Amino acid sequence: MDASEGAGAQVFDWLDAEAGRRAEAGLSRRLQPRSPVNPELDLAGNDYLGLARDKRVAGAAAAAALRWGAGATGSRLVTGSTELHAELEHELARFCGTQAALVFSSGFTANLGAVTALSGQESAIVTDRYIHASLIEGCRLSRADVAAVAHGDPAAVKHALSTRRKSRALVVTDSVFSVDGDLAPLAELSAACRAHGAALLVDDAHGFGVLGEGGRGAVHAAGLSGEPDVVTTITLSKSLGAQGGAVLGPRRVIRHLVDTARSFIFDTGLAPSSAAAALAALGALKAEPGLPGRVLDNAARLYGQLSDAGFAVTEPQAAVVSVRAPSPEDAVAWAARCAEQGVRVGCFRPPSVPDGVSRLRLTARADLSESEVDTAVKVISATAPRGATS
Repeated sequence: MDASEGAGAQVFDWLDAEAGRRAEAGLSRRLQPRSPVNPELDLAGNDYLGLARDKRVAGAAAAAALRWGAGATGSRLVTGSTELHAELEHELARFCGTQAALVFSSGFTANLGAVTALSGQESAIVTDRYIHASLIEGCRLSRADVAAVAHGDPAAVKHALSTRRKSRALVVTDSVFSVDGDLAPLAELSAACRAHGAALLVDDAHGFGVLGEGGRGAVHAAGLSGEPDVVTTITLSKSLGAQGGAVLGPRRVIRHLVDTARSFIFDTGLAPSSAAAALAALGALKAEPGLPGRVLDNAARLYGQLSDAGFAVTEPQAAVVSVRAPSPEDAVAWAARCAEQGVRVGCFRPPSVPDGVSRLRLTARADLSESEVDTAVKVISATAPRGATS
């Protein structure tokens, strides 16, 4: 008997109704497994520096798996901390100019741990409306008073801090927002925090490896790295092409996270192979400090050509270039037509986009050639739906 026909099957009938509503709104999603050899030109992934397949990085991962095993075998506080984890934390902190770092199994768990451990019932959290979903989930779990204010508006942050009812406060923001690629006003946000006795938590997932001196990130570029009231989270799965996440900041903050961050304490540690890959990628970034500049050059080239072609394009401040689509359905069909023509692009629709506007999301990489950028623009232009250009 089919499971859907057995006793109790009706308890999930509501899922079918929900799926129907999503399909009607053009919001259904599906997994698209890729092969190890991808003939498409990839403008959808987040391998900004082109290091995910670098032989130094992949080789380090393979060697570590043979030496340390396939997994961490336990949480970081039991058996999941290796010499590789400690070395990676030391090197990340030294590279970014902070006192200490703590490696998590993903950027998502790093954000969950940082937000929840640095807030609580006695805290107020002030966030930008467009923060990443992982930060939103951290706020929901924090039990703090949460105020989500206008996007990129330090004055709104100041007002929320000045009118809060709790003694402690934490301001939470992305550095580079993942949908449109715009940069948060970090210096102004830091000044607002200082004026009102708040800490600043910055998710630098899309800035680390792309912005700042040698790719040290947006927080470093703003002169805030190493400040006693600033905490940074990063992912190891974008510019470093590996897997995992990390929190960087004052030593006492990192000690507190080890003792209290549930997404650290109760989660299996990052696989040693991923730690080794991230270490090798960080070494490659140090050896090739021009990589971030190539990312920015390619992002600017994508923006310039698409803008000249009449598309509504966001001017990139890091690696992300956003092209607006007339509707969710148009965005899905547009991305599919691009893939058919050999160019893979991202497709962002509600609820992934906080402003409700559907987009193609393009990511520049350091290893894109000028001819590849030209090809991508030609394909995007040739497959565009009606209403995509002005």
